[in-house]
Amino acid sequence: MEDYLRRNFDIQHKRPSEEALLKWRSAVSIVKNARRRFRMVADLTKRTESQRKRENFQEKIRVALYVQKAALQFIDAGNRTEFRLSDEVKQAGFRIEPGELESICRSHDINSLDFKGGVEGLAKKVSVSLNDGVVSSDVPVRQRIYGCNKYAEKPSSSFWMFVWEALHDLTLIILMVCAAVSIGVGIATEGWPSGMYDGLGIVLCIFLVVLVTAVSDYRQSLQFKELDKEKKNIILQVTRDGNRQKISIHDLVVGDIVHLSIGDQVPADGVLISGYSLSIDESSLSGESEPVSITNRKPFLLAGTKVQDGSGKMLVTTVGMRTEWGRLMVTLSEDGDDETPLQVKLNGVATVIGKIGLAFAVLTFLVLTTRFLVTKGMEGEIGKWSLEDALVLLNFFAIAVTIIVVAVPEGLPLAVTLSLAFAMKKLMNDKALVRHLSACETMGSATCICTDKTGTLTTNHMVVHKFWTCGEIRTVHSNGDLDGFKSSVSETVLNILLQSIFQNTGSEVVKGKDGKNTILGSPTEKAILEFGLNLGGDFKVHRKESEILKVEPFNSVKKRMSVLVSVPDKGFRAFCKGASEIILSMCRNIMNADGKVVALSDDQRRCISGVINDFADDALRTLCVAFKDVQNVSTSDSIPEDNYTLVAVVGIKDPVRPGVKEAVKTCLAAGIKVRMVTGDNIHTAKAIARECGILTDDGLAIEGPDIRDKSPLEMAELVPRLQVMARSLPLDKHTLVTHLRKQFKEVVAVTGDGTNDAPALHEADIGLAMGITGTEVAKENADVIIMDDNFTTIVNVARWGRAVYINIQKFVQFQLTVNIVALMLNFASACISGSAPLTAVQLLWVNMIMDSLGALALATEPPHDGLMKRPPIGRNENFITRIMWRNILGQSIYQLVILAILNFDGKRLLNLSGSNATDTLNTFIFNTFVFCQVFNEINSRDMEKINVIRGIFGSRLFIMVMVSTVAFQIVIVEFLGTFADTVPLSTELWLASILAGAGSLIMAVIVKCIPVGIGKEAAAITKHHDGYEPLPSGPDLA
Repeated sequence: MEDYLRRNFDIQHKRPSEEALLKWRSAVSIVKNARRRFRMVADLTKRTESQRKRENFQEKIRVALYVQKAALQFIDAGNRTEFRLSDEVKQAGFRIEPGELESICRSHDINSLDFKGGVEGLAKKVSVSLNDGVVSSDVPVRQRIYGCNKYAEKPSSSFWMFVWEALHDLTLIILMVCAAVSIGVGIATEGWPSGMYDGLGIVLCIFLVVLVTAVSDYRQSLQFKELDKEKKNIILQVTRDGNRQKISIHDLVVGDIVHLSIGDQVPADGVLISGYSLSIDESSLSGESEPVSITNRKPFLLAGTKVQDGSGKMLVTTVGMRTEWGRLMVTLSEDGDDETPLQVKLNGVATVIGKIGLAFAVLTFLVLTTRFLVTKGMEGEIGKWSLEDALVLLNFFAIAVTIIVVAVPEGLPLAVTLSLAFAMKKLMNDKALVRHLSACETMGSATCICTDKTGTLTTNHMVVHKFWTCGEIRTVHSNGDLDGFKSSVSETVLNILLQSIFQNTGSEVVKGKDGKNTILGSPTEKAILEFGLNLGGDFKVHRKESEILKVEPFNSVKKRMSVLVSVPDKGFRAFCKGASEIILSMCRNIMNADGKVVALSDDQRRCISGVINDFADDALRTLCVAFKDVQNVSTSDSIPEDNYTLVAVVGIKDPVRPGVKEAVKTCLAAGIKVRMVTGDNIHTAKAIARECGILTDDGLAIEGPDIRDKSPLEMAELVPRLQVMARSLPLDKHTLVTHLRKQFKEVVAVTGDGTNDAPALHEADIGLAMGITGTEVAKENADVIIMDDNFTTIVNVARWGRAVYINIQKFVQFQLTVNIVALMLNFASACISGSAPLTAVQLLWVNMIMDSLGALALATEPPHDGLMKRPPIGRNENFITRIMWRNILGQSIYQLVILAILNFDGKRLLNLSGSNATDTLNTFIFNTFVFCQVFNEINSRDMEKINVIRGIFGSRLFIMVMVSTVAFQIVIVEFLGTFADTVPLSTELWLASILAGAGSLIMAVIVKCIPVGIGKEAAAITKHHDGYEPLPSGPDLA
């Protein structure tokens, strides 16, 4: 079976090929309800059509932009079509129509913008201050006049739509027809109402199956809708009520002042207010890969585009469906997610078992019909036919169809969806947002996690702990320590240091509603600004002292931030800060305590390098701050890159997060190797890595530049020992991930937060973006968003990934056991006695136990600690393992033996006599069969350990399903006998049924003690290239 599945039902978990997707679809057969089974499968035809629509739409936007830009240069703004101001807009206090705003921005009409008075004039027309932003109380009015920032979505399916979908099951439709015929024939032969009971029983059971199926599917759809809503929720920084604050993208209104930085998505159409080196990637909207520079003469920003470089502020002019992005989003919503590898594999399992089930159903019908005809012939009545005979044949047909209902495990692929939906919901509560379904599965196979340091392994709550300036090291314990520093240096040194801090920053100090200072920006910037404030600096005062002319924002390639300002009466000054060794190499001078600039000698350079290394060895993040006075500057000149004067070396403390060391230990025990990839100094990286337990005595820590020129042979020797990579560029991270995946066949999870991390996140098996510090570009390329930026959360995702895989294996083991027993029992009984012991109604109830209810019970079990004490699931490991086959065959043999004995010698063993002895025996067999499944469901909670009761009360859903199953079984046997062909049982027979079912628990203990050899695939991963040996498994761990 595994070879067949690999040939036809094997797809990549990320970006599967069109050929593989088409191949498995064509291989699927025996589908009872295509609408339900393939609901979570992407429609390739619609996807292709959607992609074509998108490309056409992008082409129209691109052409329109270029044509309009060209045409508008020759049209005088005063001669354009005038928009009449409606009374509604006037009464609301605005002086521009929504359509006119939309037209100006969409057509990039700079002449009309100038005619309106530029961005200031536009701001007046939408009644907003460019300094204070929108007044919160005006938001509802603005939404009413200019619209909400939400896009049209397909309406979600109602509960009744899921009921209608469940009714499309072909076998259920056939059974409904059979039930209708049965009712008609029954009434004609037996009269009213006794003639209708058999058919009505089938109808009621179908109703119950449809209801349970629809409720389960509807709950899943609500979970996915909630997750989808969370995925689309982007948090923005805006100025409102005079304060800078965070809001949801859905709450954005026309007139809002939005702050943009590298990696952000432009949330709506708008106009630039101010910015530095702002460069926009419009490829998502127009298909153009060339970035667009945004300036005062090209100020238009379009929703859905990405900030590639620089920073800026924009005035929102158009939101929601009035933007081109809003129109494009309508076509994007039709794409659909790719199916996961496990869903595809289980479609294959369902196909194989369905074919076997169909063959058995046909054989059972033929055997029953043949025996009936032979008996009729032997009695000489072959030529005499009555409605009762037709009813018997109809009943045989109904049983055969019901066998198909039971045998075709339609619920297998859907159980994956149920399990993934449950896991994703739980993970969202645990601060992990899964963007792609397959990532949840794949994380269970992860063998390596390449993690960032800052914010993931550390708390991201940074403070300046030590600093060096004017030849002295000072430790900051309190503000009193800074008072001593201020008195020991000249005013010139202090002023230059404060200018370096407050002028060269991408963050802001703003007053909150409570009147207290709040620092907005990255944790590193916050720490430095807080240090400046504690030195007695004032953010606004120092910013007003000079005008900022040019800004080069920090990025992970240059590892520095530079700014050029004009200084009154002194010309121009450049400030630079960033990675210590990079800034130090740019410096030729140093400031002494008197504020004089002196040449930097080689001895001083070595001394400062020693200071940087000492700071780093104390696990401090080090930065250098420098400046340079510039005489003449032209607009085309870039900010200088050499001959700077060193002002200070700053050591920032960022403690390791609580629980990280234990989480790393858990990963190592689970066969997951943790590697730190950071842009920090190698000494800082090694200190933190040792504290976390990542760097061991025999491990290797290297810098990014050292890995770039290595040959494939050198990489093969180096990578297995590599535990820390410092001073790395995003390209280095991408190179490492590629080597691990392709050369070592690792399943790699990688974290990232910056725009430049996008290629590595895209390349990795599982891309993990940071929710707090991550840019929108990083999140868009990730599979999972870690909302709290915590490494412990990543380990929790791996735990749930393993739980999903194991839970589906449990469910498959349980369902295959029921399939084998139901098929063999009915077929053998039909061949030997000429009747089936389980009726259509009873088989439908069994099908619901093993399908919908079984999936709810087993596919939603929470993870336990034991999951992280076994090796990762191999890429090519058999899904149905030898351990599962051992359990399936052991339980099947036990149940078949018990039920066969009861079927052929039950009356004598149970001492049954009288007119209803046969009915009582059949009811007892049905009852025993159901209790065998109930106890086997408990057995399936753990495929290897003997103690299957441990943790059972921690899974409320499992307990609820068990209680519901038993309660409804009592109702069916004791009260619904007319419809279900059962009779009430005595207390002794109930007890005997339960004991016979409970015997499967003892059988499970015996079976689990039978040793099982490992297959070739499992043997291949027993020796990991990192030297990891998997932990022992089996009954010895019980």
